[in-house]
Amino acid sequence: MINYQIIKYRKLWLIISGAMVILSIVALLTWGLRAGLDFTGGSLLEVKMAGGQPTGSDSIILRFQETSQEKHLAVVDALKKMEIAKGGMTEIRFESIGTSVGADLRSKSFSVMSLVLLIIILYISLAFNKVSKPVVSWKYGLIAVLALFHDIIITAGIFAILGHYFAVEVNTPFVVALLTVLGYSVHDTIIVFDRTRENLPKSHDSFAETVNHSLNQTFIRSINTTLTVLLSLLAVLVFGGTSVRDFVLALMVGVFCGAYSSLFVASPLLVYIEQWQRRK
Repeated sequence: MINYQIIKYRKLWLIISGAMVILSIVALLTWGLRAGLDFTGGSLLEVKMAGGQPTGSDSIILRFQETSQEKHLAVVDALKKMEIAKGGMTEIRFESIGTSVGADLRSKSFSVMSLVLLIIILYISLAFNKVSKPVVSWKYGLIAVLALFHDIIITAGIFAILGHYFAVEVNTPFVVALLTVLGYSVHDTIIVFDRTRENLPKSHDSFAETVNHSLNQTFIRSINTTLTVLLSLLAVLVFGGTSVRDFVLALMVGVFCGAYSSLFVASPLLVYIEQWQRRK
């Protein structure tokens, strides 16, 4: 079996992660996330033109702040009188969300994610309660959450860039995607940590070497699982249509970041904490 020296180059992996996190934070502070209808409130109307349009597309998507049925009917009537609708027009969908509902969804989304992170810390602390040396159990939980923040920030940063340059919006499916990424990422991290926990009592190597050995035992499995998930998501992204495009894209970015953090962020941080404790 190939012995990958992941821990040996831990500084490189963390520099890459740090650079990505900093760039993502800059993007978020500069442009922010482009909030969609679910969070801002308003109406969305999509219609299909029988004769097509000059752009080559046969559909139009309109967004407006008013949510009344009267405004909806007025817009539809106005579109029917336009030249591009002479061949006929079909209303595909009309969605309307009040401003107060959008604000409530935004608030609840942040609350749910905060609660999930807290539960993850508690769960890992309990799962690793028998691990006291050389790193205490709650620090495993702390590192796992730091890795999760890494995944969320980078995913959000990429969507801030996409929102600025390509008008990609974030709605409740984006929050669902982030919650899914949290579960996937922490699952991958726990597998590596659990293998480290199993190897520590019977290892005669240093802590860093034991962690690296544990990573090698799970490395191929993690890579294969990630590639399988990404290929499946790629198929959905290509053939699934526009309605699920942004959701699937968020999952793909998050799953990739989660796989990276579980292998190249969480365990290197564990080794750095152990080294820092020995120097105290």
